[in-house]
Amino acid sequence: MRPLLPLGALLLAALPASLQARDYGQRGAVFPVIERDLLEQIHTRLAQMEKSGETAKLNQELKRRTIARVNRPDPVAGLIRAHESRSWPFDPTITLAADIREAKGELIHAAGTRVNPLDSVALRVPLLFLDGDDPAQIAWALRQDPNAKLILVKGAPLELMKARQRRFYFDQGGNLTEKFGIRAVPARVRQNGRVLEVSEIALPPRKAKP
Repeated sequence: MRPLLPLGALLLAALPASLQARDYGQRGAVFPVIERDLLEQIHTRLAQMEKSGETAKLNQELKRRTIARVNRPDPVAGLIRAHESRSWPFDPTITLAADIREAKGELIHAAGTRVNPLDSVALRVPLLFLDGDDPAQIAWALRQDPNAKLILVKGAPLELMKARQRRFYFDQGGNLTEKFGIRAVPARVRQNGRVLEVSEIALPPRKAKP
């Protein structure tokens, strides 16, 4: 019995002679690969930056920008000062996309059920949205319910907390104002039964500077 040839040898033998490998010699100049490893390049660049002090400068700039962003976040885009008062109801009812179950697996609400969060958790204090750079809006907010949550759409919350001895929040990215449909400030959100009442409040016009 003849020994079995490896599969590669069988395939090579089955190829026509015209398709089998040939040595055609050297065609054109051949150059060695001289590209440096990417990680080595990065390491070298970082070492140069560290030595020149550029890394320290970048770290300081990053720190400065971070502190500036915390002290004064980006204002919520698209909001104006209210020039007329208006109010509307906001129904927070949602339709569940999946079953809600307890830790032991017992079904609480089935998918497709409409649930109003206010039936379980009340909005105990109003939410006040305001421009922290407008003294009139700050004064208005401080005259309201002393337990209200003060939410800035513009301004420096840390400075105001220190100056007014009240906690100020910030509507980062305008998530809340967008959700409630608020287009002007100051604005107030408070519970009215099973819906929320959203109001934009027009304050007296600003006095022109002499």
